[in-house]
Amino acid sequence: MSEWLKVGKIVNTHGVRGEVRVISSTDFADERYVPGNVLYLEHPNQSDMLPLTITSHRQHKSFDLLKFDGYPNLNDVEPFKNGILKVSKNERVELEEDEFYYHDIINCEVITEDGEKLGVIKEILSPGANDVWVVKRKGKKDLLLPYIEDVIKDVNIHDNIITIHLMEGLE
Repeated sequence: MSEWLKVGKIVNTHGVRGEVRVISSTDFADERYVPGNVLYLEHPNQSDMLPLTITSHRQHKSFDLLKFDGYPNLNDVEPFKNGILKVSKNERVELEEDEFYYHDIINCEVITEDGEKLGVIKEILSPGANDVWVVKRKGKKDLLLPYIEDVIKDVNIHDNIITIHLMEGLE
């Protein structure tokens, strides 16, 4: 059984020609939504993943608008609403050195340079200039770590350990 990565959610239809509105959760929309690519629809009303071949992609406001081969009108795509578009994990885009997928970082253990265990990464926020990694700690408030060189010293995805320098003021 293949593992799946979420690409986006179909939130509505758009017009009468079979376009769907997608709120994307991929950093690679331009590569994911190329006509000819296949996405898989996961929907509560169906038992299996439905393969959908993209025939067109355009952006409209904050949405990605997609059309699929064999679904030419509004009535064809209406049942897709609230479905999740996914790709197989083995289709993920190769990253540069020192780049990571969010799902690789979530649940990693965070330790200090001295080996003190702080907690685990529970989510990643993208408020602006740099990401902020949220560390869930036992009996303490969450720790917010800016993803900057001065703080994040080593990311070992293989062992699920992130080593940090706990700068003054972070706690």
